Amino acid sequence: MKKQPGRFRKPLDPEALAYSSSLAVDRRLFREDIEGSIAHVTMLARQGIVSAKDARAICNGLRAIRKEIESGGFWVKASGRGANRLAADDVHMAIEQRLIETIGPRGGLLHTARSRNDQVALDERLYLRSAAESVRREARRLQKALVRKARAYRTVVMPGYTHLQRAQPVLLAHHLLAYVEMLERDRERFADCIRRAARSPLGAAALAGTPFPVDRAGVARDLGLAGIVENSLDAVSDRDVVIECIAACAITMMHLSRLAEELVLWNSTEWHFITIGEEFTTGSSIMPQKQNPDMAELVRGKTGRVYGDLVALLTVMKGIPLAYNRDMQEDKEPLFDAVDTATASLRIMARMLATVSFDRDRFAEELRHDFLLATELADYLVRKGMPFRKAHGVAGEIVRECAASGLSLPDLPLERYRRFAEEFREDLYAVLDPHASVARKRSAGSTSPKEVEKALHRWEKKLS
Repeated sequence: MKKQPGRFRKPLDPEALAYSSSLAVDRRLFREDIEGSIAHVTMLARQGIVSAKDARAICNGLRAIRKEIESGGFWVKASGRGANRLAADDVHMAIEQRLIETIGPRGGLLHTARSRNDQVALDERLYLRSAAESVRREARRLQKALVRKARAYRTVVMPGYTHLQRAQPVLLAHHLLAYVEMLERDRERFADCIRRAARSPLGAAALAGTPFPVDRAGVARDLGLAGIVENSLDAVSDRDVVIECIAACAITMMHLSRLAEELVLWNSTEWHFITIGEEFTTGSSIMPQKQNPDMAELVRGKTGRVYGDLVALLTVMKGIPLAYNRDMQEDKEPLFDAVDTATASLRIMARMLATVSFDRDRFAEELRHDFLLATELADYLVRKGMPFRKAHGVAGEIVRECAASGLSLPDLPLERYRRFAEEFREDLYAVLDPHASVARKRSAGSTSPKEVEKALHRWEKKLS
């Protein structure tokens, strides 16, 4: 057997290599890896660490490899056998090996003054920059879809709920705009993630820095980053920006799951508030009548996957001493899965929502047969001078009376109202109307038509 160079004399066991290889996962970082490598070798030449001629050859070779990968012609054998123990078990070594094959031994100059530890940390930060922005774009598309739907149904009043019990009338547009607000905070979280990720770890090397006169800040500028991760240990040993991105994905998915749950409920025969377009529903293999809201259900289900991604990486990181440990290789699958799932879920929700129609008549019917206006009774009595706590009790007794009699609040005669409080007058019935109820709201951000119209205008302007 040919003697291997370096510390080791035996090749890595093939099963150990297969078990430890991350190439199948991290190969999608090839663009970021090449972008970071070009910036790194350009800096090495600028600092006189490698020659300008060698740097040009390396940069040209890296660009050729990028085209080769994009065209599908790139293939690396991760064997662990032969003279090089550092086989292509990850995207970094795959590209470096291909570079050496392409331009010869000077391709080995690329790794001067860096380690795979700071290299992968940089790749991930560059990936986060584009991935988080992609999620932000999809969230914006869903916001637009919600605003368009709210505008189309801006005069429709629906039952508002707490505890999944009917509470007070609200405008349907107000309900939909609540999700627009949630998604805006999601977009802000991803923007914060991008800001914190925009620091270059390159130059930290394995953990202690490098004796070469590298220009860390210059590399950061070349890559469009805001600065460097100052502490070399911190630069290679933490994944908090990755965790933050997954956490933002998890919160976004939680919001999507709540919307999906409402679409599932509202689409049911029992509620029948909405109809989802056939192109986003499926049938049954045995029951011909079924039209199932599968896309909404899948969004709801995939939310658990993203939660799992977050818990997985938090668990990986919780007991790792400084600095780099191989455990950290396990950060990429959760990251990619969370970003891919959140991006796809936002996109499918926006497309599905565009096909949803709301049943105006059904909303009107449901508003007639419940005690949604009980709070209006209490507020009426307060305006007549009664303390709210007493008015609340009176309204509760009236609801009990109506429920026992099978009457709605507008159907109860005035004389029976006056048995509970002499403050009731004929003007009471003017307030027992859902549209009048929402119109009377005055507080900023309320469900009043005036406030909802202001919100619609604000969002239409912001999202245009």
